[in-house]
Amino acid sequence: MPENHLKIVFFGTSDFAVPALKSLLNFGYPIMAVVTQPEKPAGRLRVTMPSPVKKLALENNIPTLEPHNLKNDEEFFKHFKHLNPDLCIVASYGKIIPSRYLEIPKYGFINIHPSLLPKYRGPSPIQTAILNGDTETGVSIMLIDEQMDHGPILGITNYELRITNYYKETEEELAKLGAELLIDTLPKYISGEIKPQEQNHSQATLTKMITREDGHIDWNRPAEEIYNQIRALNPEPGTWTLLRQGSRLAKAYGGARVGGQSKTLNIKTAQTTDSDCGTKPHGLIEKLNNDIAVATKKCYLILKQIQLEGGKEMDAKSFVNGHPDFLSSILE
Repeated sequence: MPENHLKIVFFGTSDFAVPALKSLLNFGYPIMAVVTQPEKPAGRLRVTMPSPVKKLALENNIPTLEPHNLKNDEEFFKHFKHLNPDLCIVASYGKIIPSRYLEIPKYGFINIHPSLLPKYRGPSPIQTAILNGDTETGVSIMLIDEQMDHGPILGITNYELRITNYYKETEEELAKLGAELLIDTLPKYISGEIKPQEQNHSQATLTKMITREDGHIDWNRPAEEIYNQIRALNPEPGTWTLLRQGSRLAKAYGGARVGGQSKTLNIKTAQTTDSDCGTKPHGLIEKLNNDIAVATKKCYLILKQIQLEGGKEMDAKSFVNGHPDFLSSILE
């Protein structure tokens, strides 16, 4: 079957899925329908917003389906069977596809996964690669089976993970790479030129759901690890620490603090340095040359963009201008 005659249903929700859907449309693939997660309240005003994939689908007059529960929604399953797609493509949909759906399309379900499978299966492959300080990751195109990110591989491509890469930038670049790989892989798979290759399951590693608590910074860790945490977990769920308001060291580096109410300090961006902080208390804020730095287990961490609870995001130097007591405080 020529690929431009395939009946395709696209499953996707987040920004990561948008380049893949755009590429399919640009290359003339007929998309029968888009399945995305239901609209959810977003932002401080909790306004209900369509997913990025739904926005693109509406702009291209593609029917959009938003089932709340694939497993138990019998009406949606009947509708999906009636569509009778030849192929389904999944990119950052956010829900497990039940096995009874997998049996319907002739060519199965293809998933775009942002890691070098079998490494980093699961919900947070990009964050985990950055957290671990990896210098390389990639994108895998795979067939979906009943287990998470377990199916055979159709295509894979590598990506250099630079030490300056933050999550959002990495996600955007991997999404584009995944879209390119999909367009290259799809006709070869349909024609039989590509044969699915089983993963080496003995080398599989799993990732976990990232929570707000994962963003709490432990200043007893080396600066490099904290920097990777900041790169990986911004903008969501964010990295944060506690600043005790009005606290200063009672004695030079003595560690004693004076009362005060704690406030959350969000660390948006940072930078590593080779400057040794010696035996300074971990979490101590100091001026280092012309920068604002925090002592860690190993070396200082330079603060760049920060945001105090209830305030605006700003450069750390500008923050100190308005909060001189910030220096010599200890972050917890």
